[in-house]
Parts: sequence; C-alpha cells; structure tokens
Amino acid sequence: MNEQLRQLTDMDRLIHEPARLLIVAILSAVESADFLYLLRETALTRGNLSAHLTRLEQGGYVEISKSFRGKIPQTLCRLTPSGRAAFSAYQQQLTQMLGQLPRAYLATE
Repeated sequence: MNEQLRQLTDMDRLIHEPARLLIVAILSAVESADFLYLLRETALTRGNLSAHLTRLEQGGYVEISKSFRGKIPQTLCRLTPSGRAAFSAYQQQLTQMLGQLPRAYLATE
C-alpha cells in the first residue's frame, strides 16, 4: 500500500469517526454547547449523541457538566485543552496527508 495512504491508519481514531468528528468540529468553534444544540446540529439521535459524547469524554477530549436551569436539566459539553490539541493535530495531519496525495487519488468524476 502507498505510504501516503497508510497514513490514514495513523489518524486519531477517536476523532476520525464521522459523528465524533462532527461533534468535535462543532465544539472547537465554541466555548461550550448544550446537548440540545448538539442534537440539532448533528442530527444524531439522543442515544447516538450520548454514546459518542461518552466516548469523547472517556478519551479526555470532552468535558460534560450537568446542572439545572430552574427546573430544566441542562447538559453542557466543551472540548478540554487536550481535545482542542488533538483536533488541531488531526486537522494538520489531514491537511498534510491530502497535500501529499497524487492528483489521481483526488480526482472526482
């Protein structure tokens, strides 16, 4: 296999999964986001979003805090400093890898 394509296997698998990549990308643009906002923006189901957030939290990339606004529960999510660093490294690695691919791999029909 081409060495440049082999770099795909070195990508951060915690972030590389499409739903988690979407969550991390959204959280990278804000200080924090509540669960309902993420639910709406990602179009994931509640259970799916919750499962992905749990994986990101276990990996140390996301911090989740639960509180109440009056009597209404509120779940806030934010990227941790290591989550921001991991996403930045992921972006750099992806950009570098795509820049090294021969044009034949990037051609669309």
